[in-house]
Amino acid sequence: MPLALLALAVGAFGIGTTEFVIMGLLPQIAADYGVTIPTAGLLVTGYALGVVVGAPLLTVLGTRVSRKTMLMGLMGLFVVGNLLSAFAPNFGMMLVGRVVASLAHGSFFGIGSVVAAGLVAPQKKAGAIATMFTGLTVANIVGVPLGTFIGQAVGWRTTFAAVAALGVIGLFGIARLVPAMPRPQNAHLRRELTAFRNPQVLLAMAMTVLGFGGVFAAITYIAPMMTHTAGFSDGAVTWLLVLFGVGMFLGNLLGGRFADRALMPMLYVTLGGLAVVLALFTVTAHNQALAAVTVFLVGALGFATVPPLQKRVLDHAHGAPTLASAVNIGAFNLGNALAAWLGGLVIAAGFGYTSPNWVGAVLAAAALLLAFWSAALERRTPAPVHTDAAAPTPAPVPAHH
Repeated sequence: MPLALLALAVGAFGIGTTEFVIMGLLPQIAADYGVTIPTAGLLVTGYALGVVVGAPLLTVLGTRVSRKTMLMGLMGLFVVGNLLSAFAPNFGMMLVGRVVASLAHGSFFGIGSVVAAGLVAPQKKAGAIATMFTGLTVANIVGVPLGTFIGQAVGWRTTFAAVAALGVIGLFGIARLVPAMPRPQNAHLRRELTAFRNPQVLLAMAMTVLGFGGVFAAITYIAPMMTHTAGFSDGAVTWLLVLFGVGMFLGNLLGGRFADRALMPMLYVTLGGLAVVLALFTVTAHNQALAAVTVFLVGALGFATVPPLQKRVLDHAHGAPTLASAVNIGAFNLGNALAAWLGGLVIAAGFGYTSPNWVGAVLAAAALLLAFWSAALERRTPAPVHTDAAAPTPAPVPAHH
């Protein structure tokens, strides 16, 4: 594994921690600022919307500089956002800090995916992308529980200061370990937008929205589901989320490994399995042992779709992959927001805390149908897979996963 992938993974770890740790600290933040929990929830919504907006905006601006320089700038922006959150004197400034940090999210993973794929041999691309995303999955196993513990024991401001320090480490790691990469030739907005003329790119993004949306339809409401339906204590929810994170970690690695061998069959298996498991979750949620197993499987199957979907976007956005890759990261967050909203609607309609699982199952099944449609279109009009023509291809580097 090239050490540059480790630097990208460290940055991903910091971003993953700041994205999800807020959910465990909302009561403390709400109490400190004297706002309600729903109002404090805007810190989650604002972050997600910042990712959706920031991904294409900053990626377009980044076409004017080298990818390494852009990655360093994004980590700097991430550090500033978390420092603003750590020292915010009022709720409004805290929200600004969250949005500033989120702007770096989509572009970092989008540009990082292109860089990671360019560091290894063509047959190792999905595995390299998965290695970078390992930082995000490990954040859910280590960073989020640890950040929640620190925030509850010492104060939530300390958590965000610690996350800012992680960003500094990631920044220096990228500066020292990521090889110098010249600015992509002929990189400009019109060229990057050509990728969106390819229906396969749009279908892959739609699969991202629906497939990952299926995961978050259930996981957004895991706390009330597990405490009210499965009978877990409030404290057990943290460990269930750790179990979910372990599933994400393993699913991400398996998704990267097998997507390099058979990308579309991998999507069929993971999306189909996710739809079935989410449907069964409406039943298994009534038993603690089965509920715990299901939470793990949702994480594993859901995140096993990330490397193949990201690689599929890169493959079909050949010559202009950077913007498409970043927008696909925004699609993950769009799916999160859409699924959380739909899940809330069915709960509010009186269908119970397990009803979002049905929403998730339908979304995952719809993503599976899009995968079949995409493959059918590809068989009719086969197109060769290209590497990123906008940047010189480095010599292949052996990668070990």
